[in-house]
Amino acid sequence: MKMTGDQTLIKRMNKSLVLDTIREHAPISRADISAKIGLNKASVSSLVAEWLEERLVLETGLGESSGGRKPVMLLYNAGAGYAVGVDLGVNSVSAVLTDLSGAIVAKERHRLRVSDPAAVADVAARTIRSLADGAPASPYGVVGVGLGVPGIVDDAGVVLTAPNFGWSDAPLAEMLETRVSMPVVIDNEANVGAVGEKQFGIGKDVGDLIYISAGVGIGTGLIVDHKLYRGASGFSGELGHMTIQADRGLPCGCGSEGCWEMYASEIALTARSGVSPELAELEGALRLAEAGDPSAIRVLEEIGRYLGIGIATIVNAFNPEMTIIGNRLALARPWIERPLREAVERHSLRHHRDRSRIEFASLGLDSAALGAASLAISRFLAAAKAGEASL
Repeated sequence: MKMTGDQTLIKRMNKSLVLDTIREHAPISRADISAKIGLNKASVSSLVAEWLEERLVLETGLGESSGGRKPVMLLYNAGAGYAVGVDLGVNSVSAVLTDLSGAIVAKERHRLRVSDPAAVADVAARTIRSLADGAPASPYGVVGVGLGVPGIVDDAGVVLTAPNFGWSDAPLAEMLETRVSMPVVIDNEANVGAVGEKQFGIGKDVGDLIYISAGVGIGTGLIVDHKLYRGASGFSGELGHMTIQADRGLPCGCGSEGCWEMYASEIALTARSGVSPELAELEGALRLAEAGDPSAIRVLEEIGRYLGIGIATIVNAFNPEMTIIGNRLALARPWIERPLREAVERHSLRHHRDRSRIEFASLGLDSAALGAASLAISRFLAAAKAGEASL
């Protein structure tokens, strides 16, 4: 009998559910999958057979018997393919190679000394190819590339604006796909940082969180009810450009003035460092602070205070379960944490902050790169579930 469209859709949904159950609960038996998703054992066995043939599921040793034969256990084959995740910063390119579970296999980090979109794409492409060439042999190879960029990105991977790069309407996804001959998905860097900490980091069990990417500029990624919140136009999270100094504020690259990132990011080092070149860059400021330099400590503490003022506004507005501070400014935690928490305590409403935790990113500088890799993995798995991934 010819299968109808509805039956085809139901089968795809059930097949997807089987794979998701194995990914979440492995090692798991066919009988346990059947019990968890309410699908009969014969159907589960048939769908598992398809995933085994497609190499995304593996059979492993025998499990515990509940009275009959010992069941064969199933595993998600995370080594069936690999993904590259890239965190594109104003001054650096950081990238990771992961398996299909997000486990890091290799990583690279390079200084970025160019800003033209094509030149930046060249650097990113070399980094991607280097990691991809070193990937272990696998059935699907490198399935794709995810990239986080500090700017506003549309669905086609065009960077509509990136003030700290000076970009507008840069077709970055197309540039990279031409250079690396792999599918590329691009999103805002703070969004992928939020995804990284949600999937693999300190926010794993948190439903509502805000990730603050504090580097050269500030971006924020919002997770609401366990999902990335994008807003009506898909461009939510530009809280680095909320005004915290309305009158005679520092001019920002976005065209406004008094933006939060002018006072609470690496940009603030340049604005407050006076004549010291070493203090104008984060690495230099950290070296000086570690040596006990009072000017460096004072500047970092002031940045921490301003970071806390902005976080207090976020706590009052969103009442998140967790606020996570990530990216390079988190390296200054020994000096920014105390004034940051004091500012939040002073400027936020008590009932809003009582159940709102402030944490630093548990993935360190890998949050965004891992989140970007997960975008590529998710796209590949969606294709596999739709029967569009080929060995």
